[in-house]
Amino acid sequence: MVITGCMMQFYRSIPAVVFWQWVNQSFNAVVNYSNRNASAGVTTEQLGQAYVAATAASVATAVGFNRLIARNPKLSQGMIGRFVPLLAVAAANCVNIPLMRQRELVEGIDLKTREGVVVGKSKEAAKTAVAQVVPSRILMATPGMLFPPLIMANLENTALLRATPGLGAPIMVAMTGLCLSFSTPLCCALFPQEATIKLSQVEPELQENAKKMTPVPEVFFYNKGL
Repeated sequence: MVITGCMMQFYRSIPAVVFWQWVNQSFNAVVNYSNRNASAGVTTEQLGQAYVAATAASVATAVGFNRLIARNPKLSQGMIGRFVPLLAVAAANCVNIPLMRQRELVEGIDLKTREGVVVGKSKEAAKTAVAQVVPSRILMATPGMLFPPLIMANLENTALLRATPGLGAPIMVAMTGLCLSFSTPLCCALFPQEATIKLSQVEPELQENAKKMTPVPEVFFYNKGL
């Protein structure tokens, strides 16, 4: 909440953009690692690669858009610049989550029957899991990075904030926190954590193994992660 609010408030200075995007991706790397499907292992080297790639993607996106906007006075003086952090976060999520969970995509994740019996690992289930987590994370961040800048654009013209501009940061953080308090549970609930995949959608070898079971399971269950 505080990190997101600071990203939205301190977006004009390149050093501030680099610092807050780095802080945000460091936090996201921990979150993505903690909320992965733990049935697939990951090495320290892989974690480091994912962290560096995600941080580089977010910083490059933010700095690149900031420089592009700065060259156009109409854009730099308008609202567009306020949404650069959102673009950077969206780009970073598309990199951070797949990389932090790359072992799931390479090795597959455990599939279980309704009774909890593990039948094997599925890369197809891992692809589906990551494909659901990425948009849910982007949507989770969107309200807190969309509505507060619109409101702040009007508040900054009031006598209160003109007299005490230091209030801008705590107000932005408070509004961001309010948005996240609603968007986080809603977007986590978009896709169930205990997800299902049809027998026909998994790898052929898993289908063959399943057909030897009695009764033959129509669907498998797996932990999508958050």
